[in-house]
Order: sequence, then structure tokens, then C-alpha cells
Amino acid sequence: MREKVEEVLNRIRPSLEADGGNVELVEVNDGIVKVTLTGACAGCPMSTMTLKMGIEKMLREEIPEVKEVVSV
Repeated sequence: MREKVEEVLNRIRPSLEADGGNVELVEVNDGIVKVTLTGACAGCPMSTMTLKMGIEKMLREEIPEVKEVVSV
């Protein structure tokens, strides 16, 4: 599943990079995807919305085994 998650994140990255940020995959374990938001995303007040409404939503749509995405 890690490879599938990376594929989806690679499609999300250009949008994050356009705003000066990025996302790094830390771990995938039992349907929980752990990521770190970096660059401008790390301190952005909208990072929670980016994480849940953007990254998590897209991952769950494309990979049904994903239960949740959390920032670490």
C-alpha cells in the first residue's frame, strides 16, 4: 500500500509546492497514513484543512484501505 500512497502524494505535491510547501510520507500502518507537512505547509494555519480535506480525502477516494491521515 505504501507505493500506492506515494503515487497519490506525487500527484498532490505540485499543488503544495506551488505554495512553497510539500508533504513527506513517514509511515503506512494498518490503514493509518502518517505524513509530515514541510516548507510553508509546516506553519500554515490552513495545514489541518489541507491534510484532512485535501490529502486524506484524495487518498481515501483512491485507496479504500486508507482509514485516516495524520500529521507527525
